[in-house]
Amino acid sequence: MNKYKSIDLFAGCGGLMDGFEQSGFYETLAVVEWEKAPCSNIQIRLKGKWKYKDSDNRVLNFDIQRTDELFNGWKDDALYGSHTGLDSIINQSNGIDLIIGGPPCQAYSIAGRVRDENGMKNDYRNYLFESYLKVVERYKPKVFVFENVPGILSAKPGDRNIIEIIKESFDNAGYQVLANLKDALIDFTEYGVPQNRKRIIIFAIRKDIFGKDNSVTLVKKFYQSYLPKYKVSKKATVKDAIGDLPKLYPLTQDEKYNGKRISNSLPEPFVPNHIARWQSARDREIFKLLTEDIEKKQYKYISTESLKEVYTRFTGHKSNVHKYHVIRWDEPSNLIPAHLYKDGLRHIHPDSKQLRTITVREAARLQTFPDDYIFYGSNVELYKMIGNAVPPLFAKCLACAVKDFLTNEKGEF
Repeated sequence: MNKYKSIDLFAGCGGLMDGFEQSGFYETLAVVEWEKAPCSNIQIRLKGKWKYKDSDNRVLNFDIQRTDELFNGWKDDALYGSHTGLDSIINQSNGIDLIIGGPPCQAYSIAGRVRDENGMKNDYRNYLFESYLKVVERYKPKVFVFENVPGILSAKPGDRNIIEIIKESFDNAGYQVLANLKDALIDFTEYGVPQNRKRIIIFAIRKDIFGKDNSVTLVKKFYQSYLPKYKVSKKATVKDAIGDLPKLYPLTQDEKYNGKRISNSLPEPFVPNHIARWQSARDREIFKLLTEDIEKKQYKYISTESLKEVYTRFTGHKSNVHKYHVIRWDEPSNLIPAHLYKDGLRHIHPDSKQLRTITVREAARLQTFPDDYIFYGSNVELYKMIGNAVPPLFAKCLACAVKDFLTNEKGEF
């Protein structure tokens, strides 16, 4: 079977890419990512799982803003080494069918705007979509998928909403997207992801291929028929995702594992990436209070105000936001974010006997990464890249829907 040829931009550790590979309908020609840790993980994944012997060449560790070099190649760069560039890969393959990916979301996220004194208006990431678009305009795929946070709908770094600028830019490039991109907001729990995560998924089609008059109808059809076909009948829960993992109990005294201090037991049998981060005695005490409160169905510590009071009682400090959250066995978890790498206090394990925050493997499972995706790097790097990823399970659903669209609307190869 011939496969659709795709490239992944702003790939991170490859959540989107992995879902498309899992579908069996795509060949990943190239992956572009500027951070080294995600790149090394994608290279390992492409070679080990997806059997691309030349994965080192397919993964371009480079800054997409340096677009001319990205296309034509770069040499002996202090940060990024050397590569012959995207053109050499794409031309050898006689073009591409699909581009997937989405620029970093921090500039568009509402949380990011709240934290930044300028509301992220001066953040260069507001305009990274322009680099994405330059790649689209150069290689002219049949369709592309642009993923981002819901906050992109309201972000306004200048005098216009960024989403209007993006829509206009896509249109000028010859691509049709939904007229109202609020209808592109997808709830991933509806596709089996055990985590409350919503994202804007912009599906765009080339107007000169699909017909200018027909394109508006076809894009609507993708959201109304093709993608919903892959919804699940029952939402997945935290227990579904992580309930079978080995328990990690508190140790009576700290130990060392791979040179790092640990305060919980190691998994038996061993599961890669399932090592609890070190917890202080004070944090353990707080975890015990909060998890037992839920297990005993007392629910004294689930409101924002009560959790802020707990923080003040144990630390002597005040906070405008509550710092703690226990994930619930019988529900999807709260959002797995990139800043999970900081402390994990908003992702406390629900078992009162374990007294810890979630492990890298648990975060990966809540993001629907399969266990055969082994992550390499520091905990900071791993939590960050997992939190930034698109859940592969949703990506697989999306990949199947895109394949159905391409097959049915334009015929087979």
